[in-house]
Amino acid sequence: MKKFLALILCALMALSFTACSSGGLEIAVPNDTTNEARALLLLEANGIIKLKEGAGITATIMDIAENPKNITFKEVEAAQIPNILKDVDYAVINSNYAIEAGLDPMSQSLTIEGSYSAYANIVAVKEGNENTPKIKALVAALSSQKVADFITATYKGAVVSTVDAPTDGFDASVDYAALAGQTITVAASPAPHAEILAVAKEILAEKNVTLEVIEFTDYVQPNNVVESGEIDANYFQHTPYLDDFNAQNGTHIVSAAAIHVEPMGLYGGKQSSLDALK
Repeated sequence: MKKFLALILCALMALSFTACSSGGLEIAVPNDTTNEARALLLLEANGIIKLKEGAGITATIMDIAENPKNITFKEVEAAQIPNILKDVDYAVINSNYAIEAGLDPMSQSLTIEGSYSAYANIVAVKEGNENTPKIKALVAALSSQKVADFITATYKGAVVSTVDAPTDGFDASVDYAALAGQTITVAASPAPHAEILAVAKEILAEKNVTLEVIEFTDYVQPNNVVESGEIDANYFQHTPYLDDFNAQNGTHIVSAAAIHVEPMGLYGGKQSSLDALK
C-alpha cells in the first residue's frame, strides 16, 4: 500500500510540474516605476495585455486588467535584464542597455516603441544651475548638428535626436574665454550617453573647456551625485523617471535640455518570435 501511495504521489507531482512548466509565458520588465509602465504600455500597444482604464506612465503589473496568455511578469532592475534574457521567454529592454549588451534594437527587437518625446533623455542638473555658463555650454554642445549627425549615423534609429534646431555647438551668450581651463563633469550611462558625450567633448575642447564623463551603470547614483553637488550634471534618464525620483527621494533635480530618445524594445529569450503571444 505504501508503495502504491508513493506511486500515486509521484504521478500527481509529475502532473503538477508539467502543468506549471507548460503554463503561461514569462516576460521580464524593468522594476522602476516609469520604465515598468513604459514596458507595459508597449505590450498593450501590441495587444499582448490590456491595462486598467486610466493607467498611464506610472502603471505597474497590478494595473493589468486583461492577461489572456497568462503571462508571468518578472520585475528586474533595468540594467540587469539583458543578463537574464536567456532565462525568460521575452524581455522589454531599454535601448541603452540593449546596445551595451551587444543587441541591435532595430534588427533584434521583435517590436519597438515609436520615438515618444515624453521619454526623451535629458541633461539634468541641480535646480538653480540650469543657466550657469558650464551647463549652457554643455547643452549647446549636445544640441549641435555634429551630435545629431553622430546619433543618426551611429545608431541608425535605435537612438533618435530630439533636438529641433541643432546649433553649431556653441551658445552665443556664454563667455567661453572666462570658461576656458575649467572642467564640466557629467554622470552618464556607458551607452549611448557616454558615447554621445565624447562628441560633445570634442566641441568643448575647441574652447579649451574640458568635459569629464563619469560612467555609472545604475539609475540612482547619477542623481545622488548631482543632488550633492559632486558632479555638475547627468545624462541618462527621461523626465518621467526624474519626476518620480524627485518625488520618492526629496531631491531637487531639473531638466536643462532634451537630447535624444531611445525606443524601448521587446526581445526574444527562449522565444524567437512573437508567435507564442498571438
